[in-house]
Amino acid sequence: MKRVLLALTLCAPVLALGEESPAPAAKDVFVQGDATAGASKAAVCYACHGPGGNGAINPQWPKLAGQHAAYLYEQLGKFKSGQRKNPVMLGQVAALQDQDMRDLAAYFAAQKPVPGVGSKDAVAVAEPLYRGGDVARGVPACAACHGPEGVGNAAAGFPRVSGQNAAYVANQLHAYATCGQNDFKNCDRGGDGKGQIMSAIAAKLTENEIQALASYVSGLQ
Repeated sequence: MKRVLLALTLCAPVLALGEESPAPAAKDVFVQGDATAGASKAAVCYACHGPGGNGAINPQWPKLAGQHAAYLYEQLGKFKSGQRKNPVMLGQVAALQDQDMRDLAAYFAAQKPVPGVGSKDAVAVAEPLYRGGDVARGVPACAACHGPEGVGNAAAGFPRVSGQNAAYVANQLHAYATCGQNDFKNCDRGGDGKGQIMSAIAAKLTENEIQALASYVSGLQ
């Protein structure tokens, strides 16, 4: 059994110290973004997402460090198009060009994520669901898409969830569940194929399971 350590928006410009150095200038294979160029554009992101994207400022906002570049680029595009509705993020991405989004995605993907903290009490509820799902309810194992250690699948577009802020993960599961319960109408997160899959799954989870899974993946390594 994998050990769970007890140790799923951008704001106003701010300079921060101590951010991780970006990866070498070679372009990211998935989005053709330049991490070095992205570093020079990322200071505005630190106000909400923390230095290097490690999200220590507000647990309601996601960590970006170590997230797959293709996923980050896709989500920036969804905020820009209005498919994902968030007034703060819309304001931040409005002036970004396509290459800016590619460079930012490459930069944050290159940063080293800081481990999160999981609750010991969450393990009994969350681990069986994460590892094996619930066949009787048609809930697949989270690990099938997000991996045994929660690192996701870059090529398939499944995001990293390990170490993510638990409050953010719970909020996103609630958003997906709302989409699934409303047949994907007026949804923030269920508009595409992967979103509809997540919505259908999240709609079957209890509140206790949502909170437990959010805590579990936060401490997962």
